[in-house]
Amino acid sequence: MTERVADATGLQAPPRLGVDALLDDAGTRIIVCCGAGGVGKTTTAAALGVRAAERGRKAVVLTIDPARRLAQSMGIDSLDNTPRRVAGVGGGGELHAMMLDMKRTFDEIVEAHADGERAEAILANPFYQSLSAGFAGTQEYMAMEKLGQLRARDDWDLIIVDTPPSRSALDFLDAPKRLGSFLDGKFIRVLMAPAKVGGRAGMKFLNVGMSLMTGTLSKLMGASLLKDVQTFVAAMDTMFGGFRTRADATFRLLQAPGTAFLVVAAPEPDALREAAYFVERLAAERMPLAGLVLNRVHGSGADQLSAERALAAAENLEEGGIVDQESGKAGLRDSAEDGSPTAGGAGTEADAEAYVDADADTDVDMDEIAAGLLRLHAERMQVIAREQRTRDRFTSLHPEVAVAEVAALPGDVHDLAGLRAIGERLAAGVPAGA
Repeated sequence: MTERVADATGLQAPPRLGVDALLDDAGTRIIVCCGAGGVGKTTTAAALGVRAAERGRKAVVLTIDPARRLAQSMGIDSLDNTPRRVAGVGGGGELHAMMLDMKRTFDEIVEAHADGERAEAILANPFYQSLSAGFAGTQEYMAMEKLGQLRARDDWDLIIVDTPPSRSALDFLDAPKRLGSFLDGKFIRVLMAPAKVGGRAGMKFLNVGMSLMTGTLSKLMGASLLKDVQTFVAAMDTMFGGFRTRADATFRLLQAPGTAFLVVAAPEPDALREAAYFVERLAAERMPLAGLVLNRVHGSGADQLSAERALAAAENLEEGGIVDQESGKAGLRDSAEDGSPTAGGAGTEADAEAYVDADADTDVDMDEIAAGLLRLHAERMQVIAREQRTRDRFTSLHPEVAVAEVAALPGDVHDLAGLRAIGERLAAGVPAGA
């Protein structure tokens, strides 16, 4: 799914990521778009979904983007925890989209793995409500849970996951283990101990072994919160092992053939540094990396004019150094100063002087505009060179990683046409003439 391409700089170019080959491969069942926040993961995931569906796949896009741009761009009023079909997608495939509802997903797990009375007690527990709504890592864990649920249903032949906007891209892989460790950890086991022992022995254990511990925890957490936690733990006792089991199963699913990770980045040092960390982590975890999507890459249709030459030309224009002394407007000025008639001999000498003076004013304006455009071009070429150096630093460390460069669009993506345009640029893989 990759090919080598020549690099205009003369350096060894990275292999080109074949996005269409990846989407067309029936063996590809899951694509995970990951990377730092603000690099275009949501747009990339949505564009891949549209392109896959219009190439015949039955795809679903799972997003965890709080800005709800995905729903807007797909013409859906809102997204929730239920996949909704996207209208206006052709090509014989189907596209569904959904947005992760973290708390609802947690509630579904409780309802599926606890009897009615116990589930009701858990859902009403204040500590559970806080845990399910905002515990560190819960969002990432629930994204993994929802991915596992979608894959188990087998209603789609391609699932595209837009990972949560975390502080670190690595949180998506770390969170299930962290939450599983919390639920299976020593703190939880200590809180579970009194309920498990029970009877007089339990009371004796609680009075002798737990009095100091609970007294300390009450001071730290407050007696009411500690009671909520202990009630929650007692109700969740039979479910704790299931969290670990499902997290392990989903982790293995991410390692399996049929899963492809796309690391999404912008051509900026921080974003590519995060991308490099993620590439190394995926390799360490033996997870299949398809390649790097480098978003918002700048290009130019006049890249033969370097920044240095453009700046030099701008300076010459501003200093009046670029004029044709033999013909054109400069020559016209010389004729007027010599008292010569205007071209064609029409009009008086005064008319000719007035014409030349007016035209000279226009010349100054045009020179200023041309110089300004040259300076803008020089700035653009400097941005392109800076992005190229940043990309080259990444590819020098990871020369095996296939890359698709996506040209920056002039505006935001807000509809299916915009997503199609992004998909076309993803497939092209290079920002030609952007």
